[in-house]
Amino acid sequence: MIPTLIEIIDMSVVNVALDHIRGSLSAGVDESTWTITTYLVSNAIIIPITGWLSRLLGRKVYLIVSIGIFTVASLLCGLAWSLESLIVFRVLQGLGGGALQPISQSILLETFPPRQHGIAMAFFGVGIMFGPIMGPVLGGWITDNWSWHWIFFINVPIGILSIILTILVIQDPPYMRRMKMKMDYAGLLFVALGLGCLQVVLDKGQREDWFASSLIMWLSVISVVALILFAVVELRTQTPVVDLQIFRNVSFTAGNAIMFFTFFNLFSTLVLLPIFLQKLMGYTATLAGIVLGPGGLATILTLQIAGLISNRVSPKLTLACGLLVNAYAVYLMSQFTLGVDFNTALWSRVVLGIGMGFVFIPLTNLTLSTVSKEKMANATAIFNLLRNLGGSFGVAFVTTMLERRAQFHQARLTEHLSPLDPAYQYFLEQGKHLLGWRGLHGPVSEQGTLAVLYQGLVRQANMLSFNDVFLILGLLLLCLLPLILLLRKGAGAGPGAAH
Repeated sequence: MIPTLIEIIDMSVVNVALDHIRGSLSAGVDESTWTITTYLVSNAIIIPITGWLSRLLGRKVYLIVSIGIFTVASLLCGLAWSLESLIVFRVLQGLGGGALQPISQSILLETFPPRQHGIAMAFFGVGIMFGPIMGPVLGGWITDNWSWHWIFFINVPIGILSIILTILVIQDPPYMRRMKMKMDYAGLLFVALGLGCLQVVLDKGQREDWFASSLIMWLSVISVVALILFAVVELRTQTPVVDLQIFRNVSFTAGNAIMFFTFFNLFSTLVLLPIFLQKLMGYTATLAGIVLGPGGLATILTLQIAGLISNRVSPKLTLACGLLVNAYAVYLMSQFTLGVDFNTALWSRVVLGIGMGFVFIPLTNLTLSTVSKEKMANATAIFNLLRNLGGSFGVAFVTTMLERRAQFHQARLTEHLSPLDPAYQYFLEQGKHLLGWRGLHGPVSEQGTLAVLYQGLVRQANMLSFNDVFLILGLLLLCLLPLILLLRKGAGAGPGAAH
């Protein structure tokens, strides 16, 4: 769990330190965001080929190499002397970190017997679920109290500890030791090109106004073409870098679809909630973090409960309940108003955290329990890739929808700002009267009243857009419930399990 935790934290820890990095390295806003984008791109490229690299190098060797690259790259990031050098080192860090999640998960699922998979995934889930919340909080505290360099330096001792423990504890089973394989150069090229371009599109799309930008349009075309060619090549070659034949397993495919949209919802909510609290409610970053924090603690607690009951309660029932709780939490958020109090906002996040704890373990077990041990590394690589892509698609979707719906509601609300509207006339007269008491008269008081009125209209339009997006996310979660019927529990991840 240790390398998984630090890798996931590094996905989000830089976000809160961007202003400090930008000022320290004399970079612009758009330039500094490449430190995030390049990490995500290199991460997305390496995750799907983790299983193939594990077979090529031997899984234990590849895990040690990956942790080593991640640790060295973290040190170099902290020592970066320019934005260009930081971007290069972030690419290296992403290449090292991409394998840590899928390899760790496959080792856990193979090491523990099927009856203990729930407990194993409960501990693994702490890193998966707590990392996105802990990252911004930890990054903000370290940056404010030390410097942005230490958000990278802190990985070094943890990485060294992880390497030592891996050398002492982890052993490769016979089927995961190094083997000679023919290099699938075409597959490597297409998966790197397709996923790399896709991640840039998702990360930069909203900022560049999507297809109004020729860069985004061309990157989208390249990504689609490359991924189609990748699928064609992989289905025909004898030694694919990613074995897509595994999608013939209906349970595995359905589980990945549920995981994709579950993390689509989770990451979307983790982005929307602090924006709402800070932009419309006037919360500080610290207060917004306090709202998010208890949800992470609720997830950790329910992960342990879900692990303990995994052999006593039907995993499909637990998963369905978890999705329903998540949908209810997002529905609560869709009912927010500009008068929502702190406890209401905090409670909705806690409910979401409870739901996520009851989703992750049964979903992971149901998705991967019908996969053989020999194919587990490939399966967990795909599983983790789609989980991360779900988060990226979710953030891109909600940030775009938030802006579009705000424009829609602002246009509709503006239609009522007419001199013929009684409410408008009353507000204008009251505003002019109040400003007159403050010594502002005539056109000045009228302009001041209109400014206040317009500011209120914009806030209401933004509030309605948040309601719309939260409601869409809740409905999306409900649409996942029928997919649970396609999941089936395997006898265990053994050689005789379904492929």
